Amino acid sequence: MNFLAHIHLSGHNQWVQTGNFMADTVRGKNYLHYPNEIQIGILLHRAIDTFTDAHPLFRRSTKRLHAHYHHYSGVIVDVFYDHFLAKNFQDYSDNSLANFTQDFYRFLENNSDSLTEKTKHMLPFMVQQNWLFNYQYTDGIARILVQMDRRIGRNTRMQDSIQELNQFYPEFQDEFRQFYTEIQEFSNQKILELCRLYPNF
Repeated sequence: MNFLAHIHLSGHNQWVQTGNFMADTVRGKNYLHYPNEIQIGILLHRAIDTFTDAHPLFRRSTKRLHAHYHHYSGVIVDVFYDHFLAKNFQDYSDNSLANFTQDFYRFLENNSDSLTEKTKHMLPFMVQQNWLFNYQYTDGIARILVQMDRRIGRNTRMQDSIQELNQFYPEFQDEFRQFYTEIQEFSNQKILELCRLYPNF
């Protein structure tokens, strides 16, 4: 799961969404330095990643890419799945994708003091280029894959995977749809479990 799915799977609490969104920049037990709602988001993110990486449908999607992209296949499928979520957002939310993404950008900008330094650095680029909204377009995710390649600092050629996306579009979309039903159920249950660990939440 990439940014959009992690945010969407966090429910309606924007602090939980924020923790989930920036969780990859919080190492080990450093999450304990944040308020409870952000802690829940970080722990939810980690649980979602564990569930996703082990899921047969996700593995089926990554297997289609492994020969060319090796261990970056999972990163690519994360982005592909965000594409299908964005493109079909009305199937998963009563809110429009445009409103959902703008509300979240605004919340982050108004609460930037709560973000990690890496997230603060990334945020202006994310908002300017409207990453979350542009996931719905294949050229949008191609640009994101190029940026990810640059951040990694290696010539992974992840942007070339758009060819596989187009070639196997129905297969990827079907795997996403089946998987997302299950990850939503998992995430909803996990949020309830985590909330019980924080009685004041």
